[in-house]
Amino acid sequence: MGETKRVLFINSEIVPYLPESPIANIGRYLPQGIQERKKEIRSFMPRYGCINERKNQLHEVIRLSGMNIVIGNVDRPLIIKVSSLAAARMQVYFIVNDDYFQRKALMTDAKGAAFPDNAERIIFFARSVLETVKKSRWAPDIIHCHGWISHLIPLYLKKIYYNDPIFASSKIILSLYDDLQKEPFQSDFAAKALIPGISEDDLALLKEPTGVNLAKLAAQNSDGVIFGSEGIDSGLESFCRGLGLPVLDYDGERIADGSYIDDYNAFYDRF
Repeated sequence: MGETKRVLFINSEIVPYLPESPIANIGRYLPQGIQERKKEIRSFMPRYGCINERKNQLHEVIRLSGMNIVIGNVDRPLIIKVSSLAAARMQVYFIVNDDYFQRKALMTDAKGAAFPDNAERIIFFARSVLETVKKSRWAPDIIHCHGWISHLIPLYLKKIYYNDPIFASSKIILSLYDDLQKEPFQSDFAAKALIPGISEDDLALLKEPTGVNLAKLAAQNSDGVIFGSEGIDSGLESFCRGLGLPVLDYDGERIADGSYIDDYNAFYDRF
């Protein structure tokens, strides 16, 4: 028998820390189901300000905290916290930074406008997760990205972390949802995402920094794509299919009854 496969879940939302939604429900129940199918799992998400730390018993992971992530020549402190979901026998790790995640809302303000620093939040989250996993010395076989805030992770893995022993054998699965930012990101998104190991050509899609183009960039650097909800932008879907990657289509009935977990598990085993 081979070694137990390890799956890293990188999420924008997870129930019960956030209200129920298609993404949050998958973020909660997919890792549990994959763990029950004899794989080892870890999950990450941002610690948004609306998450009640006392109620959810978050506590700091001292050995993983204390790093600084530089965004636009500014050092941003990173704290890692963890919470246990006893019923599922799993833990969720939280990326904590008050500048980016202390606000109560996820992506938009009270008037529905996208936060002007969402690009920086995406960069910070991507680098924070990858540096934390690297520091933990836990090498994932599959890295499954869920939601808008994870969409830079495939690029950074393919261009910067590909030769690190922790990530050298990792395969990247991207789940796409109808959660893309509708307004353009800040105009200097590509410039701020440009760190050693990344070229301007690698970020060509962000010359027009839209949510769809960011999702295309994520797909372009992934090994497989899952359509996780209805309402995926038609141009994005066509782009993904044109890449020639393995694709798992959305099936609402199997999502509803939970049998999608078997489909996802089989999809992982293709890599």
